Amino acid sequence: QEWQNPFATWDPQDFCNISEVVLPMDTYWSPPIFILERVNGQNPELNYMVLMHNGSFNSTRPFQVTLTCSLIILKFPFDTQSCNLSIASFLYPVTDFVMKTRRTPAEVMKDSQTFLLTDGEWKFTNLSIIEYTEKMDDKRFSVVTYVISIERRPTLYILNLILPTCALYLLDMAVLFGPSSLEEKINFQIAIILGSSMLAVILNNSLPTSSNKPPIIGTH
Repeated sequence: QEWQNPFATWDPQDFCNISEVVLPMDTYWSPPIFILERVNGQNPELNYMVLMHNGSFNSTRPFQVTLTCSLIILKFPFDTQSCNLSIASFLYPVTDFVMKTRRTPAEVMKDSQTFLLTDGEWKFTNLSIIEYTEKMDDKRFSVVTYVISIERRPTLYILNLILPTCALYLLDMAVLFGPSSLEEKINFQIAIILGSSMLAVILNNSLPTSSNKPPIIGTH
């Protein structure tokens, strides 16, 4: 965060060439911001800010939070999701408090790719920034939303779910149209039904549940 305070300035030559000082956050006014999609998380312990001689404040505070995100898993496991991270302050209207992004979406995306873990289930694909005002109780408030696009890595689900399911269906067709006797076909069909039931249980535990439409793989 960076903001300007014209009442907190001094001439470094009058104070032993000191051009910046580190102060606690409660020393001066600081922007009160909130993450709208936040469910829970840890508040940072770095409650300090840097004050420059020209009245410029700088505060770098790392947050670790859990956000809510509406998932659309119809194409699971080949789905792409977009999650919002909205930063706002509903204490001051837009006439008193306006938030602006310092860096472009390309710069933020480049920094995000350096910090993102690349060996997880999701692949970071894109990031865009939207600046707008939201009306609430006849007042407008400044909001900055980071739209994060992520793509699921389907390799694990292909190996554990899709390939075994296709193998069971092919085996079912081979047994059904094969030259085996009726008793052998019945035994094979019972085994295939049991295998399909086990795969259905595994699939039910693996599929996300926060979606309006069930995935195609779960309806077949």
